[in-house]
Amino acid sequence: MIIRKQKKEATRALECQDSVLLSITQKAAKTQFGVDHQFGEIKTHDDLKKFVPIRNYEDFTPYIEKIKAGEKDVLWPGTPLYLCKTSGTTSGTKYIPLTKESMPNHIGSARNALLSYIAETGNTQFVNGKMIFLQGSPELQYLESGIPYGRLSGIVANHVPRYLQKNRMPSYKTNCIEDWEEKVNAIAVETMTQNMTLISGIPSWVQMYYEILLQKSGKKNISELFPNFGLFVFGGVNFDPYRPKFKELIGREIPTIETYPASEGFIAFQDSQTEEGLLLNVNSGIFFEFIPAEEYYSEKPQRLSLGEVKIGINYALIMSTNAGLWSYSIGDTVRFVSIEPPRIKVTGRIKHFTSAFGEHVIAEEVEKAMFETSKLFDMQISEFHVAPMINPIEGLPYHEWFVETDRLPEDQNAFALHIDTIMSTQNIYYNDLIKGSVLKSAVIQFVKKGTFNAYMKSVGKLGGQNKVPRLSNDRKIADELGRISKEI
Repeated sequence: MIIRKQKKEATRALECQDSVLLSITQKAAKTQFGVDHQFGEIKTHDDLKKFVPIRNYEDFTPYIEKIKAGEKDVLWPGTPLYLCKTSGTTSGTKYIPLTKESMPNHIGSARNALLSYIAETGNTQFVNGKMIFLQGSPELQYLESGIPYGRLSGIVANHVPRYLQKNRMPSYKTNCIEDWEEKVNAIAVETMTQNMTLISGIPSWVQMYYEILLQKSGKKNISELFPNFGLFVFGGVNFDPYRPKFKELIGREIPTIETYPASEGFIAFQDSQTEEGLLLNVNSGIFFEFIPAEEYYSEKPQRLSLGEVKIGINYALIMSTNAGLWSYSIGDTVRFVSIEPPRIKVTGRIKHFTSAFGEHVIAEEVEKAMFETSKLFDMQISEFHVAPMINPIEGLPYHEWFVETDRLPEDQNAFALHIDTIMSTQNIYYNDLIKGSVLKSAVIQFVKKGTFNAYMKSVGKLGGQNKVPRLSNDRKIADELGRISKEI
């Protein structure tokens, strides 16, 4: 019944989006934000564009501060159930509201991703075993106003349906351990004797969990330790660069489900094992707008509704939600692979790019280059990061790739050349810069094992939902990776 409803909504996505916009603006019409922005006049997307400008988190700060102080009816009627505390790359600590109306979006979408898999494949084996979700601590703290706050994964952990609780791991006590390395070790000890059938988390941290399990158990691979392990659920990053390493660690290919959760809302999830992309959550309290990525920083960028997007274009994602975020720029970029039904792929972060020379390389491009090159050279890539080298000691500037892998390629020059070739076929600007001798070919720095984890630990972001940006337009991360690798 749930899946039938989901499929029906996907066929009438534009109607659902119109309904969501009208519903949430009417509900919030008497809030401080609603009064300030004439929500009573908003009936269409054109009205929204007229009365509500695009905002990032900094623009919302005055309203968020009022909520933190205990004021009611600021962005959404009443006060939020929670504030989700998250570390922004440019905004410092952010507090994103979660409301009674928005919580079903987070819980229901995760459920629907699993139900879609069951409905399509008929495979229910994972339901009978133990499941683990590598996530932040479920312990909550409280502001002086009485509003609880914590990490998204921790908040959601407090709302896991009862029918999943009996099979859920780790224990609450273990899940509350703050130090990530200590926590993963404890989880490994607690789970290695269990019948694990579903494992979920960001790939880099799940890989860490696998490696600790194999070290402690002495087993050859994860399948030997967990013979009934049959489903991996992930989100947050492109899984393709990790796929060869996971196959080696697990000992075989297993089915995967990709999800796209964020503090601001559960945006999309993989509803099919055969169709490309993630199904957009069109009827879950979120109204979406899309700005062509190349227009994002222009004075008057186009703000497109779902009915105006096209396949293959890179868009910045904008959200208005029943948590009280309005025309909010989440900072991610997406590309549609299907319109009917609406399915997307996450292509990166609007601020995570490399364009020191006008090339505007995005995450999707470097991930494809790394995936195809590592596959050709039969290598498993743990992590990588790309940054510009604008002023080298000698010669032309270049893109520098910091790569952590299981082994070095026999021909490092051929590896770099293949990276360059794939980049040039994807990005015409990069190709022109190489051919025009503005840039020289990519330079690959193979860093020592553990470099990326050591970097994340040094900035207080080891584990949880944190991940290393694939790209940067400066060398802050790159220089630290180089320094750490020399010291390991």
